[in-house]
Amino acid sequence: MKIFITGGSGFIGSRLVERLVAQGAEVVALAHSARSQRLLAKLGARVVPGDIMDVASMREAMAGCDLVYHLAAIFELGYAAPVQMERINVAGTRKVLSLAHELGVPRIIYTSTLAVFGDTQGELATESYSPASPFLTEYDRTKWLAHFQVALPLIAKGAPIVILMPGVVYGPGDESILAQMMARFYFGKLPFVPAPNSAYTYAHVDDVVEAHMLAAEKGRPGESYIVAGPAVALGELLGFWSYLTGKSRPPLTLPDWLLRPAAPLMTALSRWVNLPEFYRGEALAMSGATYIGSSAKAEEQLGWKQRSLQAGMRETFDWLESQRAELEPPLIEEQQRLLAGGVAGLALVSLLIYLLTRKRR
Repeated sequence: MKIFITGGSGFIGSRLVERLVAQGAEVVALAHSARSQRLLAKLGARVVPGDIMDVASMREAMAGCDLVYHLAAIFELGYAAPVQMERINVAGTRKVLSLAHELGVPRIIYTSTLAVFGDTQGELATESYSPASPFLTEYDRTKWLAHFQVALPLIAKGAPIVILMPGVVYGPGDESILAQMMARFYFGKLPFVPAPNSAYTYAHVDDVVEAHMLAAEKGRPGESYIVAGPAVALGELLGFWSYLTGKSRPPLTLPDWLLRPAAPLMTALSRWVNLPEFYRGEALAMSGATYIGSSAKAEEQLGWKQRSLQAGMRETFDWLESQRAELEPPLIEEQQRLLAGGVAGLALVSLLIYLLTRKRR
């Protein structure tokens, strides 16, 4: 089987490529950067230098393929170039899916996200859920556009697209905001429990890869499938991490109502300071939100199964321990920078208060 893939060097995509190659598939992987080209070649894919915005770079490689996986997207909270995010996530998706349909590829798997529904306000969403609140991040908004204004209209025109909608994906090698939080917790550098009522559904990366394999085999064209694990609030998750690792959770908890109002300030600050994703405005704006959904349809129609959260999280913490020498020092440096910045900020505020009170006297 000949398979074309975009986003093959990403967290999910690289594991998918590895799995496909191991099963004997001819994997043709689009690669934008030299780093991606090296990784994909190492995984055993046939690398095609190109860009999802350049149809010509994909046409010959995609022609004659039995299956197309489109995973390429920009995902980063508080991303500094939102226009670029929309360009890749929306226009790029249109180019890939439209070309696959034009070339007559018999099956197309598009990796959307549960985040297209935004904050579900406590409701466990199914595939038919309609967003009821404004989007909290540019990622949510651009992926909604790609899902509802690109993929679904192409399906209506006959494109054999199957849509997967992962929740929060975690596991060894992850670099997402969740991974950053796990590393901070494990190495004792998490200063507080943030937004304890925020809730998400979690799935291990290898289980999400399995969903992609099953979608190619059993997915019904035109259908969407949520692939997400149990819904867990952040406060509960931190307690679970403490149970798994024996490490104490941070003594300080910052409630949702305190963090949300700080979002505009941190958004403005991030224009001048390169803040960690964890502290950016979009991350704070999500405080108290729920991004939760049911995978019942995927379980029933695809036969999708997932490992327990305990097994998956334990494996991820074991990986963090194995990477301590590489991952811990940058967190120490970051903590020192933030502490220095906090002290400087406090000194500035104190000086302003002193000057104002002196002037009144």
